[in-house]
Amino acid sequence: MGEKAQLIHSFPKNPLEEIRMSLTEFKKKQYIDLRIYYKGEDGEYHPSKKGLTLSLDLLSELEEAVKKARDVVDE
Repeated sequence: MGEKAQLIHSFPKNPLEEIRMSLTEFKKKQYIDLRIYYKGEDGEYHPSKKGLTLSLDLLSELEEAVKKARDVVDE
């Protein structure tokens, strides 16, 4: 997607996939990208089409959604 990408965090989803959060830039605008990466036959991880790209304007909404999910799970 982006002209530039800065990895923020990654964690395993399962033995063959991981989830990565990156800060990306496209047409001089910054985005948060959450994407599933899959392990290829070469042993390296590659981006899949499965993911979510959000404008930085929506970062607080994403934080609120994660907080609410935590609250529900912890009940």
